[in-house]
Parts: sequence; C-alpha cells; structure tokens
Amino acid sequence: MSGRVLIAGVGNIFFGDDGYGCEVIARLAGRQFPASVRVEDYGIRGTHLAFELMSGYEAAVLIDAVARGGAPGTLYVIEPNLDAASGNPDAHSMELQSVFAFMKMLEGTAPRVIIIGCEAGPQREEMGLSGAVKSAVERTLPLIDEVLEKYVSRDLAQTGGKG
Repeated sequence: MSGRVLIAGVGNIFFGDDGYGCEVIARLAGRQFPASVRVEDYGIRGTHLAFELMSGYEAAVLIDAVARGGAPGTLYVIEPNLDAASGNPDAHSMELQSVFAFMKMLEGTAPRVIIIGCEAGPQREEMGLSGAVKSAVERTLPLIDEVLEKYVSRDLAQTGGKG
C-alpha cells in the first residue's frame, strides 16, 4: 500500500456505546501497520480530525458508532458523500457531518473517506460498551483489513499513491 492512510476512531467513552471507535483503536494498538498508515483515537476532537483529514492523506477509515435503525452491534461500511455535507459546522461537535461541514467551509481537500460504523444501543451516560457493541469490536478488526484491501489499496494502486 502506498500513500498516507489515516485510521481514526471517534466517539465519547463516557457515553456508553458511543465509545465504540475509541475501543477499536485501543485494540489496534498492538498491531503492525505500514509506516504510511497512522492509527489515532480522536475521541471527541472534531476540529482536530477535520484539520488532520485535510493534511494530505490519500484515504481515511473512520471508526464510529452510528444510528441507522439496525440492531445494536450491526456493522456498516459507509462511503459518505463529503460534497453533500451540510449544516452549520460546530467546533464543539464530534458528529461526522459537522466535521465534514467544517472541512467544506474551510474549502479543504479531503481524502477518500470510508466509515466503519457500528449500530449503537440506547445512549446512556456511563463508561463501557453494551454486550452487542463489545462483540462488534472483535468483528471490526478483520473488517478494517478488508476495507483497507478493498477500498484503499485499489484506489491507491490506480492513482499510484498520488491521489
């Protein structure tokens, strides 16, 4: 794999299943990735993530809890349309739509973004994931490899790693 790739976990560990992305990144801590791949937990730092996404990556895989109407623990691979990002950017929000809207406002260039989302259970103010989402963390680890192979490596090979 050539080109720079960001694997970013987002979420709030103090809000139950919203901490899914952070937990996945913690589990990746011991894994070896090529030097061109950066793995980082952004937590609730949306503005930081927006600026990072605009700093010359070829692709980004964002790991986040989502609400799409499925059963808790359901995994999704989502290709967001960043050009369609709308709304008012909120520097205090980690909602990915707000991150994308902030990038659009700054007229920054974003890499190709793939979201690995996990359907969260009912939101609660406490630490720790529900059983369904905890189980999804294990299933996410090989899914990251699949996404890197299917979406990222193919795109980088087509562009020669130069976007």
